[in-house]
Amino acid sequence: MGRIKNTKSKKKTKKRDGSSSASNTTGAYGRVKVWQPGVDALEDGEELQFDPKAYNYLRGFSIGWPCMSFDILRDQLGLVRSDFPHTLYGIAGTQAEKAPWNYIGIFKLSNIIGKKREPMPSLGDDSDSDMDSDGCSDEEEDTKPIMHLKKVAHGGCVNRIRSMTQKPHLCATWGDTGHVQVWDLSSFLNSLGEPWALADQEDDRIHKLLPVKVFSGHTDEGYAIDWNPHVTGRLVSGDCNKFIHLWEPTSNNWNIDLSPFVGHSKSVEDLQWSPMEADVFASCSVDKTIAIWDIRTGKKPCITVKAHNSDVNVISWNRLASFIIASGCDDGSFSVRDLRLIKEDSLIAHFEYHKKAITSIEWSPYEASALAVSSEDHQLTIWDLSVERDVEEEDEFRAKMEEQTIVPEDLPPQLLFVHQGQKQLKELHWHPQIPGMIMSTDANGFNQCIC
Repeated sequence: MGRIKNTKSKKKTKKRDGSSSASNTTGAYGRVKVWQPGVDALEDGEELQFDPKAYNYLRGFSIGWPCMSFDILRDQLGLVRSDFPHTLYGIAGTQAEKAPWNYIGIFKLSNIIGKKREPMPSLGDDSDSDMDSDGCSDEEEDTKPIMHLKKVAHGGCVNRIRSMTQKPHLCATWGDTGHVQVWDLSSFLNSLGEPWALADQEDDRIHKLLPVKVFSGHTDEGYAIDWNPHVTGRLVSGDCNKFIHLWEPTSNNWNIDLSPFVGHSKSVEDLQWSPMEADVFASCSVDKTIAIWDIRTGKKPCITVKAHNSDVNVISWNRLASFIIASGCDDGSFSVRDLRLIKEDSLIAHFEYHKKAITSIEWSPYEASALAVSSEDHQLTIWDLSVERDVEEEDEFRAKMEEQTIVPEDLPPQLLFVHQGQKQLKELHWHPQIPGMIMSTDANGFNQCIC
């Protein structure tokens, strides 16, 4: 979490990871105060400083222009990787100042080295003083991750980008031009994996590549898109004009049904295929609803439920507990529903912690009860829905912490972690093969952390 720290300096300094440091008295006997955005205000000369001991690893990086959307690619480096150093492959789509300047960034991050942290800082420990702006000590400067980047020209801004689960070199982009395109990025990913890639890491060219498929059948731009985890190449795309189209793969192309799925009255904001059934997907909309569809039964939703009191921006279907779906709303709230009770009272959890619109929500691929959420209030939060309030345990914890930290009284017990320092957070993803690793994107670039 963020904290306010004593220092003599009154000058604000921007850190590369997006966080900042502040000066002021921290409370009686020098206790650290946990700072709550939307609740606490920074006074003149104060800045927020992240605690590097809260992370096993934290770095910020950029691929040039801001990116609204990105994806982490599945690789062949191991299914469950816990030991440093790590390597990561990803793709992202830019939001450039001018349309012709946009591109898809294909990147590889290697030499990711972190460290284990102590469960609780020692009283009076001020180990932040030798940390640089990425949260690493001077001795660790030579262990910074290495980024290799390739750029592929994209016509217009990229609203959303998604990699196919079964063939990660194939990705789909939703552009602000109203086109959905599929790209084969295999040659660029292969080049990033070659031993000589290090010498080519300064390559700043924007390469030309023709997409393997372009769909112009949507009547407006959109954001909703998802690859089917069971049927290789099956895709759904939804637009701001409430329509959803199904893409069925052929031997070397796609058949796209020009007759759309219709059930929402306003923009389709997000789509997700069921983790268990190849023919079932979910959608959410500005019309405040979530819908469940079965492509075998027609073009109308099987079930529609009013999920929130405002626009439903994002959804996430739990892949470890397939009857659970989460949704994030424009008013800052997010909810969790049990689809087995969808025709009754399916709501099993509802949180109103965030102060502004939810921009991304995703279940952990390793813990069925763990959920990450990002918001326009500049916070990324991690939740464990299996946690219940234990007053006796809370009192014991506060007694242990009272000499070091002023702990807020009203935090939800399910709230495990708050990452701050990024502005205008847009999207987050858990790494599917590195437990605990999360990446997020904002107006200035990316943060990558292991908590």
